[in-house]
Amino acid sequence: MTTVRPTVAVVKFPGSLDHDSAARAAAQAGADATLVHHKDEALPAGTTAVVLPGGFSYGDHLRCGAIASRAPIMRAVIRFAADGGRVLGICNGFQILCEAGLLPGVLRPNRSLSFICRQVTLQVDDDATAWTGALASGAQRSIPIKNHDGAWFGDPTKGRVVFRYDETNPTGSHERIAGIANHEGNVLGMMPHPECACDPLVGSDDGRVVFDALVGAVSVGA
Repeated sequence: MTTVRPTVAVVKFPGSLDHDSAARAAAQAGADATLVHHKDEALPAGTTAVVLPGGFSYGDHLRCGAIASRAPIMRAVIRFAADGGRVLGICNGFQILCEAGLLPGVLRPNRSLSFICRQVTLQVDDDATAWTGALASGAQRSIPIKNHDGAWFGDPTKGRVVFRYDETNPTGSHERIAGIANHEGNVLGMMPHPECACDPLVGSDDGRVVFDALVGAVSVGA
């Protein structure tokens, strides 16, 4: 009997840095990961989930993620999300999702006005979405951040807060928000990099739960 592996499309924009790491994490979770070009107008046939990876798309000109949010492939991503498809935006991918209107709020410069690259502690806030697997509300995950414009600001009631930073709140994000989903629960944006926390050899495998959900969840709604 042949097992069909889910297809995860990892979108590569000019300036993307973490597409290979995201594809590797998706493959580790059991998917066939396919890199998709920003000028493509359609996702690969049979796509079951989409990842918008971290980096500095288009050199962060205008605003982080602003130009990428208008790339041809984003029209297909928006349609895919509207149909209930799972979409994960990490760091710059989170910025792109906000600029595209798929998630509420904006990402502003960190409170320190500096680039931050270090391990942080996240707390699960909404355990009713499949993004957190079997983790209960309050469970902690150790996942790295690497960003300059990582402070989320907006109205949390316009989405579902999935992750918060611990009390240190390294970016100065509003209400310590580190990851937020849409109300339906199928689109998640997060500033920390779960693809960089999928192997204990690099300090933590706490990010695997996010990719396991991306690949294996039947439904990410409540």
